[in-house]
Amino acid sequence: MQIGWCTLSCRFNQEEGVGDTPDSYAYDGNRVRKWNVTTTNYGKSWAAGDIVSCLIDLDEGSISFCLNGVSLGTAFSDISRGTGMAYFPAISLSFKESVAFNFGSRPLRYPVEGYRPLQDPPTVDLLKAQRLLGYLKNVLSTAIDVQEGRLLDKDPATWQLHGEPTVLITLVHIFNHFAPLMCKVYLVEDVLMNFLLGILEGGGAVGEHPLIQHLLDLMWLLMEDYEIHEFLKQLMMSLLRAYRFSPIVPDLGLQIHYLRLTIAILRHEKSRKYLLSNVLFDVLRSVVFFFIKSPLRVEEAGLQELIPTTWWPNRFNKEGKEIKDPTEETGEERLRRRAYERGCMRLKKRIEVVEELQVQILRLLLNNKDKGGGEASRYIFLNKFRKFLQENASNRGNPTVLCPPEYMVCFLHRLITALRSCWDEYQARSPSALCSEDSYVPPQLFYNGKVDYFDLQRLGGLLSHLRKMLKDDLASKANIVIDPSELQAVTMDDLEEEDESASSTAQRASAALAIGGALARPSWLSSPTLGRANRFLSTAAVSLMNPRRPLGALEKVKVRSLSVEQRTEDDIEGHHGNEGLLLGRPPEETDLPITENSLLEILDGAVMMYNLSVHQQLGKMVGVSDDVNEYALALKDTEEKIKRCPKRRPDILEELLKSQQVFLEKLNHLSRRLAWINVTIYSKEKMQDIYWLLQVCLRTIEHADRTGSLFAFMPEFYLNVAMNSYNALKNYFSPVSSMEELLGYEETLTRLAAILAKHFADPRIVGTDIKDSLMQALASYVCYPHSLRAVERISEEQQISMMKNLLAPYEQRPWAQTNWILVRLWRGCGFGYRYTRLPHLLKTKPEDANLPSLQKPCPSTLLQSHMAELLRGDPELASSFLNSVLNQLNWAFSEFIGMIQEIQQAAERLERNFVDSRQLKVCATCFDLSVSLLRVLEMTVTLVPDIFLDWSRSSSELLLRRLAQV
Repeated sequence: MQIGWCTLSCRFNQEEGVGDTPDSYAYDGNRVRKWNVTTTNYGKSWAAGDIVSCLIDLDEGSISFCLNGVSLGTAFSDISRGTGMAYFPAISLSFKESVAFNFGSRPLRYPVEGYRPLQDPPTVDLLKAQRLLGYLKNVLSTAIDVQEGRLLDKDPATWQLHGEPTVLITLVHIFNHFAPLMCKVYLVEDVLMNFLLGILEGGGAVGEHPLIQHLLDLMWLLMEDYEIHEFLKQLMMSLLRAYRFSPIVPDLGLQIHYLRLTIAILRHEKSRKYLLSNVLFDVLRSVVFFFIKSPLRVEEAGLQELIPTTWWPNRFNKEGKEIKDPTEETGEERLRRRAYERGCMRLKKRIEVVEELQVQILRLLLNNKDKGGGEASRYIFLNKFRKFLQENASNRGNPTVLCPPEYMVCFLHRLITALRSCWDEYQARSPSALCSEDSYVPPQLFYNGKVDYFDLQRLGGLLSHLRKMLKDDLASKANIVIDPSELQAVTMDDLEEEDESASSTAQRASAALAIGGALARPSWLSSPTLGRANRFLSTAAVSLMNPRRPLGALEKVKVRSLSVEQRTEDDIEGHHGNEGLLLGRPPEETDLPITENSLLEILDGAVMMYNLSVHQQLGKMVGVSDDVNEYALALKDTEEKIKRCPKRRPDILEELLKSQQVFLEKLNHLSRRLAWINVTIYSKEKMQDIYWLLQVCLRTIEHADRTGSLFAFMPEFYLNVAMNSYNALKNYFSPVSSMEELLGYEETLTRLAAILAKHFADPRIVGTDIKDSLMQALASYVCYPHSLRAVERISEEQQISMMKNLLAPYEQRPWAQTNWILVRLWRGCGFGYRYTRLPHLLKTKPEDANLPSLQKPCPSTLLQSHMAELLRGDPELASSFLNSVLNQLNWAFSEFIGMIQEIQQAAERLERNFVDSRQLKVCATCFDLSVSLLRVLEMTVTLVPDIFLDWSRSSSELLLRRLAQV
């Protein structure tokens, strides 16, 4: 991104942007350089949320820039001026970059003396608004003594509208002039927002300042609807901008200030419902309110004062992994580490204040008791939240409309905290309900059509296909009957969906508008069309049958799925015998209440959020911790070189000392930045949230599995989140907290092992990607001792079933991962298998040390014994398995030999030539496959020699001959 000034004569294209032409001048904070045909170092590095002031002085002929109000100095002097020369703001953006301009339509955050904005402030309206606000303040601070007929001073904080005629008439006159001004963004931000912020400056809880509630009551009373609507929209937009673009200060005071005012506004019921219905998700990125940005420049965020002492790991093993042994610490190292931890704790307490305010906002939005004047806030939020998920799930190829993953991480954690709080409050009122610790999503949500899963893949394939194939099971198990004629019509509609013309799309949009749906908006959060699931369910006739007795013709109830924005509390929670979201309860599910249905849908949405982008972001932010380890390793290596440096080489010593200083500065910076990331993303509380989500997924999968064939309706993302959240807990949170410290850790590992062992070859799962993911997860699971022991703790029946699936003939499925799992179960028992990595190969890189394939051998004699029993007891299985292994071995080794010969012939040619790197990779892969297949063959021969030597078996002689050929 390059931002600055240019003239009309500049011509830009894909290769040349601002600063690449003679009359354009730019500053690039990403590369920390200035550009005007040539480039030189200038300024500071910028980050998302920073404010850049672009200053041009046409008297002096100079251009300069400020970053968050701090001058970066003159960038360009003696710029071209004269007749016909006019400069315009200009910017060059790369893919996925965005910027918001303020030319003066809003108050400048950092005005610079001697410079004017391009757009002059509305001075007349500003004076008028300030005068009217002064009149309003006078009314608030004045009381009328009716008996004595005189005015009295009073505390404005205690003001209430009591219906006094004189006060009311005065306020009507004030608002008659004030209301039109409050629709203008400049006046809202400069006058009214500052006034409202001033009310809260006294401190204390937001609820201790009722004046804002009374003022909002007054505005709804005295302003026209369109005026109060526009005012609230502009006020929330101003608050969001102020929160997002405020610099990080040590006490986070600015962020706290804006969040407190947001809470005060949302405490007003009528305003909250209007904002929820029309602004928070439709116009704004309201998720920004739940984000805590990470400072790129730690000195500006005050982290040097907050964490004066830095620390980083300085003991590593041969593979470059940190050694966490407190007994080996020196006294000085221990003091530094403890001082660093105290600084991190101070930072954590300050960030927790912001997080608590963010949770309060969500608690207000999840209020389901404010039913005065329409739907409760929770049900408005629920419908908007579902649309938010749909837009982020359906626009994966269009990054401009997606919620940034760093926002999604913070939003998920605040949502989980608020959700669990509401869940446990309901459980306290209804003791028969489940507590949040035992929460799960009941399986009927996946097939009854009450929750829209858009076009997300189900375990068994497309929803329309599942409805058609499993309609009998739906009728018998879930009491849901689908009209065959409607089913056929919708199935055909699904088939022709891709061929719909633009005109039919427009007609569908018009129809959506006619029934109250929202058309697509060009804003960040546009309203998408309904997903395939909803279109299917809105036309399919679904009947509910009583499970106790057959229904008469008059008792059948037609149930249709509503558009997301049309659903009401009754549609979600149910009433008068209607089960709402829990329609179609299977016999395996209890009829006791789990919790409120609305909370179940929010829980389902939280799981989906993790799958959309949270997991990827958790993996991305681990990079800072990896950087710290790399620099610490480099520093330790440099210090050892300094000790060994001969005294006769002062030149080398000088260079080493310079390198040491560079590494120290970088580590000081990174360790403070890492402290912030560990508190906001990888803290113990955040780890508990992800662990809770993992347990929710495990319970949900277990309950859905009990429904038999209806398990196919479960969305794939539940299995993905179960696998990915475990991976995150094991690999991403480990520098801060250990997964072993979590309550019920061993049991959770065993339950996940049972799910992987059962479903990696489940015929109800048809998706290639999810089947591969399950296979890879199981392969990774058997590489680590603690997770392998979990596999050994599952029931013997499940172990035998898993081994039987692993021994199925290779020709019928992708076999490489299956074979690799068998190799890992054997590794450490075979010939020459004592090494993790062969000693003649290069040392493992630190970043590769956690790879499953590079773990120390941990064979499972228990699973080996099950394998031996299966092969010994089932001659047909043994014959088909060994023949498939030998066939694949012949193929892999033949391919390897053929490629080696081609490479050798190419190397012997006289002319210069290069071997294609892809050919080398394929050759290496064929060699690895050959070795792995030989290891499985070795395991089979060792464990079950009878297969080859027992002549009572019909296949023994043939298998022995094939083995001898190998």
